[in-house]
Parts: sequence; structure tokens; C-alpha cells
Amino acid sequence: MPITLLEAGGTGTITRIGGADSVRARLNGLGFVEGTQLEVVAKTAGGLIVNVRGSRIALGMDLASRVYI
Repeated sequence: MPITLLEAGGTGTITRIGGADSVRARLNGLGFVEGTQLEVVAKTAGGLIVNVRGSRIALGMDLASRVYI
């Protein structure tokens, strides 16, 4: 399921990164790698703030919908 379905405080392990090669490369560069734990810190209408590998990263819903747990 995509991380966009998690509520604030929800956690999971990344199982897949979808999208075009450029999208996957961008997310990998931000630390979104398969097998990595993440936590949704906050959820807004426009996106998510996610804690991954010790960093808080803001993602728009378009990118966040490509990360699956």
C-alpha cells in the first residue's frame, strides 16, 4: 500500500518504489530505499512529512504515492 494511506505516526518498511526511472532515482537519493523503515510525522492536504533514515523529508502526494510499504 502507498504511504499516502498512513496517518501521522504510522510506520512501515519500504517494499517498493514505483514510477519512472527519474522518479525512483530522486526518491532513492532522498533515502527512500527498499527495506528502509519510515514514519509519517505529519499529513497535510498537499503532502506528507516523513522521517526516513533520521531525516525529516517533505513529499508532495504525487511523489509519496510512489512509495509502497
